[in-house]
Amino acid sequence: MRVLVIGGTGYLGSELVRRGATGLGSRDVDVRDESAVAAALREHAADVVVNCAYRQDTPDMWEVNRDGAANVARAAAEAALRLVHVSTDVVFSGAKGRYTEEDAPDPVTDYGASKAAAEPLVHEVRPDALIVRTSLVYGGPGAPPSKHEETARDPNVTFFTDELRSPVQVGDLAAAVLELAAGTAAGVLHVAGADDVSRCEFARLVAGGHVRCAPIPADVTRPRDCTLDSTRAQRLLSIRLRGCREVLAQP
Repeated sequence: MRVLVIGGTGYLGSELVRRGATGLGSRDVDVRDESAVAAALREHAADVVVNCAYRQDTPDMWEVNRDGAANVARAAAEAALRLVHVSTDVVFSGAKGRYTEEDAPDPVTDYGASKAAAEPLVHEVRPDALIVRTSLVYGGPGAPPSKHEETARDPNVTFFTDELRSPVQVGDLAAAVLELAAGTAAGVLHVAGADDVSRCEFARLVAGGHVRCAPIPADVTRPRDCTLDSTRAQRLLSIRLRGCREVLAQP
């Protein structure tokens, strides 16, 4: 199976490339340019395209996350390629927690809104696409650290005790994406780690000790309990989606 990764220089994209996929970074193809995306997919013969490209808190965030996702979907449809689109848990507000694929997105951040807006566009253009929602992606022992791990080691950062997520190890996620890419699953699928933890607990696991923690201030808008139920994905997968307590357990 030949896999082409859009966003191949990012954290997940780099792991997919390490496992044999072909990666295109933002310098190789600008997802905001529909014709450039179509040309890239024609140039790089593939069976599956995985869209990992995204921006967060940048001026072009909506252009990349929403419009770029639609461009990749249209190009994949024209080239008759299977499409896996990577989305996020923060399409949800966190008011509920343990979200399933049937729960309707209700983002409270601009980033979450841009990713939520992309999902129906992808589905409209490519109804058989697989939209993988995931959570905080990290490396753990032996892997390059993610931005979340680097932040966890910053003593000046405060981590919230009531902001809950389902962190997933990057190798587990990459293996799951490749296995699902080779299958026929379509629609939305939650692929996250087995443990639901607060940002505070996650930071402590990463740092191996004390970190600064507090509840979310009343004047701060943050997704709260965005934990994902990945039961459906785990039934489809031969690999096990491990929890962060297992991966980051201190010796």
